[in-house]
Amino acid sequence: MRYKNQTLVVLSMITIVALAQCRKNDHNPANDNPATINDGKQIFRFDTYGDEDFWSGLLHLEKAIEGSNNGGFGPGVSPKTALAVGLKVDADALPPDVVAGIQSGAIRLDNPASTLALLKLNAVVGVKGNFDAKGTLNSIGITCASCHSTVDNSFAPGIGKRLDGWPNRDLNVGAIISLTDNAQPIANMLHVNEPTLRTVLAAWGPGKFPAILFMDGKAFRPDGKIAANLIPAAFGLKGVKLTTYTGWGDISYWNSFVANLEMHGKGNFSDARLNDPVKYPIAVENSFYNVTHTPDLISSKLPALRAYQHSISAPKPPANSFDPAGASRGRAIFFTKAKCAGCHAYPLLTDNYLHTGAEIGIDDFEAMRSPTGKYRTTPLGGLFTKTKGGFYHDGRFATLNDVVNHYNNHLSLNLSSSEKQDLVEYLKSL
Repeated sequence: MRYKNQTLVVLSMITIVALAQCRKNDHNPANDNPATINDGKQIFRFDTYGDEDFWSGLLHLEKAIEGSNNGGFGPGVSPKTALAVGLKVDADALPPDVVAGIQSGAIRLDNPASTLALLKLNAVVGVKGNFDAKGTLNSIGITCASCHSTVDNSFAPGIGKRLDGWPNRDLNVGAIISLTDNAQPIANMLHVNEPTLRTVLAAWGPGKFPAILFMDGKAFRPDGKIAANLIPAAFGLKGVKLTTYTGWGDISYWNSFVANLEMHGKGNFSDARLNDPVKYPIAVENSFYNVTHTPDLISSKLPALRAYQHSISAPKPPANSFDPAGASRGRAIFFTKAKCAGCHAYPLLTDNYLHTGAEIGIDDFEAMRSPTGKYRTTPLGGLFTKTKGGFYHDGRFATLNDVVNHYNNHLSLNLSSSEKQDLVEYLKSL
């Protein structure tokens, strides 16, 4: 008994030290400042970093939204079409007369003019419209919220209160980019013809985006499937050192990477690892390893953006979405027989380490596209928000049952059917 107690004491001390170190590494007084957090919220929701020059200046998406009847081209993008490609509407931004008009049918959701009205209200999550004094849409830009926010559908499907940090697994980025009448510059950058580019864009599907395509030009995996990854969550990241599937860097690094190289904002970004013509030929050709703009519209905003993201805790699942008794049994299995806690350690539900594909029983294709050559351990908090599209970076496992079966086989866990089901219920409770 004495040795058992000593072991418990040692384990407790290790846990306390680990938690203290985690807090030490992550703590910055500015991160807890309500004003800084609020600034970060506004940046996350509404700041385009000057990316209008890409989405409008190059791709002309504002004209695609307007449609030919409103001064643009094509049929236009109605609210119905926008919702169908995964864009969301913030119900809190709708004044009472608009709410009444939508409910009565007086405001038509199949009319592109209604989309313009919603943009004027700043109600389209993650899309900012810029209008002149006459009410004409001059340009649009996108924000962090376009991919990393959704809504609770409390008003209607796709219309509700914002859920910041939740991955928008309905967002069809490829379909949205395909609205352009000027895809050739992107095709040229990737060294393909425009029909091929549009085929690739259509293959991404909802909830996926291949950030590294624009660095290495690899559109497909070796097995012939599309090389696109699921949009990740942006909540529960305080204390998490690596915020990408393959550990490119910390949250501010990745925010800068995305704002500069994916959103095409105007800031300063430098990463010598991208200056590799063999591994990242597209990045080298376009000097993505060293981007500069005057003024820099991104760098000064990164601390506040990090503070807001770190303030967003992983959401808890609805009480009726899992079996509590099964989850209780599954928790014990998680910590013992299933060995899950070896990598998904409390309280972060990650070990903050990188692992080879062989360690986790999958190929290393996506890992080798990163500078690390490995996969990071993804935090498990709020798993219920990430079920659409599957699990792992590319959604290769359709369900949690598939994930459990994979590790049962890969690690020879010898879990019984009931143990596997209980473990799934515990994962659903996280």
